[in-house]
Amino acid sequence: MKTTLDLPDDLMRTVKVRAAQEDRRLKDVIADLLRRGLAAESAPRQGAAQRVQFPIIAGGHPAKPEEEVTPERVAELLLNDEVDSVGK
Repeated sequence: MKTTLDLPDDLMRTVKVRAAQEDRRLKDVIADLLRRGLAAESAPRQGAAQRVQFPIIAGGHPAKPEEEVTPERVAELLLNDEVDSVGK
């Protein structure tokens, strides 16, 4: 299929150089680069978009109420630590 694209000069120059170095036709190099780009786009990405799952570790006994790690407990511990560090 014939298609007309408006590409930046430096990008086109780079693709032409690659085609010459590989002794291939320009349209074949462009088609391969597009295929690779589309394949990479559909592959699962690493980083922020991928959700991290922490391991669940079974303990030897159920946590006592004062040992449970809840958002409130974490906030309390952080606040106490901050107060302790300021007081020193």
